[in-house]
Amino acid sequence: MLQVYNTMTRRKEEFKPLKKGEVSIYCCGVTPYNHPHIGNARPFVTWDVIRRFFARKGYKVRYIQNFTDVDDKIIKAANAEHVTWKDISDRYIKSYFESMDALNVRHADVYPRVSETIPEIIEMVQTLVDKGYAYPVDGDVYYSVEKFAGYGKLSGRKLEDMQAGARIEVDERKHHPMDFALWKAAKPGEPAWDSPWGKGRPGWHIECSAMSLKYLGEKFDIHGGGSDLIFPHHENEIAQSQACIGDDHSFAQYWMHNGFITIHEEKMSKSKGNFFTVKEILDKYAGEVVRFFILQTHYRSPLDFSDERLEEAKTSLGRLQNTQAYIQELAARDGESDTAAELAAKAEQFLADFDMAMEDDFNTALAISQLFALSKEVNIYYQQVVNGGVAFDKANFLKARAAWDAMAGVIGLFEQEAGQADDGLTDSLMQLIIDIRQDARKNKNWAVADKIRDELKELGIVIEDTPQGARWKKA
Repeated sequence: MLQVYNTMTRRKEEFKPLKKGEVSIYCCGVTPYNHPHIGNARPFVTWDVIRRFFARKGYKVRYIQNFTDVDDKIIKAANAEHVTWKDISDRYIKSYFESMDALNVRHADVYPRVSETIPEIIEMVQTLVDKGYAYPVDGDVYYSVEKFAGYGKLSGRKLEDMQAGARIEVDERKHHPMDFALWKAAKPGEPAWDSPWGKGRPGWHIECSAMSLKYLGEKFDIHGGGSDLIFPHHENEIAQSQACIGDDHSFAQYWMHNGFITIHEEKMSKSKGNFFTVKEILDKYAGEVVRFFILQTHYRSPLDFSDERLEEAKTSLGRLQNTQAYIQELAARDGESDTAAELAAKAEQFLADFDMAMEDDFNTALAISQLFALSKEVNIYYQQVVNGGVAFDKANFLKARAAWDAMAGVIGLFEQEAGQADDGLTDSLMQLIIDIRQDARKNKNWAVADKIRDELKELGIVIEDTPQGARWKKA
């Protein structure tokens, strides 16, 4: 039974899709005014794994993720550079895809943008005005939180206890300090569109309500995002959407939120100088390492980011990468016996335990432990076959490999290297280096042989001398 933690009810619930065999997901995307940071990466890696697991369980997944391509921060960046808001958003949307591709995050089915959803947004705002949930003031339109009885149900806040915080502009025109803008009147130097209330642009919260309604309908299965979006963004989405549609049970059925990322146990902040973009991190670590690092922690738990923890993830992943190389090597062999029957049986159990972990609110940390368990058994079998003279059992070994591939496929490992063809150039060059080293060893030129081995190790490549000859692997 697949269970998910629902922020709305504050407990794990059995997942029951609205349509049998289908899953509809909306996830809040980035505001593209800068390169995506490590905090952006976590939810999208998380949702990528969740989508992969739903697919493994046989569901047809429809996944929507927006871009807030019209925003105060984008406008500010554009004015500072003397370019258009679209120049800024296009630039950093491109950067987003480059970073997520490096992390092996599969693309959403649709990436709607605010600028491309203006008619739907205006229609939704007008409906809220007509129903009495919103009111125009001098070209702005505000949502009246007091009119929505359920306001605060996601975050657990009571309206009477809420105070206008530092981020909420004091505006005497509002009926209540917590009322929020659905539509903003045009200001000089800002993008603007025609509307029944004059030229202007959408408020932040209304965009996601309009986009989810357009692409997923009045009801869909899961709404996801970071914990920082619970209030006010997701709270306001619920108020808008349910008021517009007129059904307390409309909109998302499950609300899922990932935990925060800290830097050396401090909250990530530009002012503290501990703010890292994915691009900066990828200059030091492979995308697969960063992805693996993120998934070693359950998505709802806090994740502390540091070079030390990334190095630990790199080392741990290296063990699995070694096993992947062994699996590829053995899979190329032929042989008939029953020596891998026990391995196949264990692999089947590891896969069942993997699925059980993922069915428990997508516990990737526990699921990954099953990969390591199978890794250990494969390594033992590899040594028995390659160095111990045990007859190879291809049929049963391929069963074990299928379990390995299924688990790795959900976590999203070992896919990029296979997809980055270099026409065999790397293998050819490495074989040439190995041949030169072997010649040096035959001629007892140990200094040259050791130099090649040691300098390759410095580059992250390990040479292994086996009875079948030398082979190389990434450290």
